[in-house]
Amino acid sequence: MAEQDFPPAEIREILQEVTSFLKSRNETVSVAETAAGGLISSSLLSAPGASGYYKGGLTLYTLPSRIAYAGWTQESIKGYRGPTTDIVTGLAKHVRKDLDSTYTISESGTAGPTGGDTPNRTPGYLALAVDCEKGTFVRELNTGLGTDRVANMKRFAVEALKLLKDVMTDEAKL
Repeated sequence: MAEQDFPPAEIREILQEVTSFLKSRNETVSVAETAAGGLISSSLLSAPGASGYYKGGLTLYTLPSRIAYAGWTQESIKGYRGPTTDIVTGLAKHVRKDLDSTYTISESGTAGPTGGDTPNRTPGYLALAVDCEKGTFVRELNTGLGTDRVANMKRFAVEALKLLKDVMTDEAKL
């Protein structure tokens, strides 16, 4: 049998843990992702039984997509300065309300290879949120993977799923 090449090996273990929890608890998840480019959603969908726990997802990579699908306005993008925990909190809350899921994972980051002058525009920066009935849990980090776009995207997906697991197991703190 050929080795499985999707989802990426780095994602498989945490994905299996999260999907097992979702199935056993009869809970659902939705996704609002930007820099991971759909990798979180496609990974969740790769597991058998996804239709039982996956409510939907949006890849909100551009500001126009956030206006069209995430409740942003021309006014709200005037002061946009890159990914922050406030931004992913808003995305998670909006998508969870619209899709009526138990949890919504949201991420925004700088995958690289280029970036900007502020820490949140440095390749590898990631802002995460998981919104649920208990509140909105946030985390921010830098992957330390430099300008490797694909490696950063994979790590963004792993870290998003880790935060979801931490929220599900009451390890995450508000």
